[in-house]
Amino acid sequence: MQQGKIKKPFITAIFVIINVAVYLILEILGDTNDAAFMVEKGAIWPPYIMEGQYWRLLTATFMHFGFEHILNNMLILVCAGVILEDALGHIKYLLFYVISGLGGSILSYLQMCYSGDYAVSAGASGAIFGIIGGLLWIVIRHKGRYETLTGKGLLFMIVISLYYGVRSGDVDNWGHLGGLLMGFLMGIILYRKRAKTVDFNGGNPYTN
Repeated sequence: MQQGKIKKPFITAIFVIINVAVYLILEILGDTNDAAFMVEKGAIWPPYIMEGQYWRLLTATFMHFGFEHILNNMLILVCAGVILEDALGHIKYLLFYVISGLGGSILSYLQMCYSGDYAVSAGASGAIFGIIGGLLWIVIRHKGRYETLTGKGLLFMIVISLYYGVRSGDVDNWGHLGGLLMGFLMGIILYRKRAKTVDFNGGNPYTN
């Protein structure tokens, strides 16, 4: 038995290119570590969203605060995204990424509105935590292991990442949690376990 052919992860590559291109353009135009500049270019700022600028919930997912921010996110996106894209297929993965990113932005925005503690927020972390959430569901469906991933390993990564966010003052933890929950839900909705196929070119077949 063997699984189907591995798909080339070109959607993941496209998302990496878009994120890097946006970062470079913003760095040329100004300073990505400047909160006011990032708000001007499309980051989340609750008062503006309240005025109807809902598009910020999406544009913010392609913006990053400085080199270290985008480097960390893109490394995780490449490592985890290629696995999920192969598992879901290109179209489902594209929808998954966008909706997970929006899930992170929306929960972050709602929490800031509820608490009244506003902050400028941006980054692909919501979508990336969504990918981790989707992979967690896939590992559960495969009884604790999928390719190189294990349930314990993913849970450890999630706990450490969320703990680090709580300990840090400049991390959008609600955005991470929103992406994670949306990704897990989208994994339940979109993922279908592949049927195994027979390799008729293999040797030593049984005869009767």
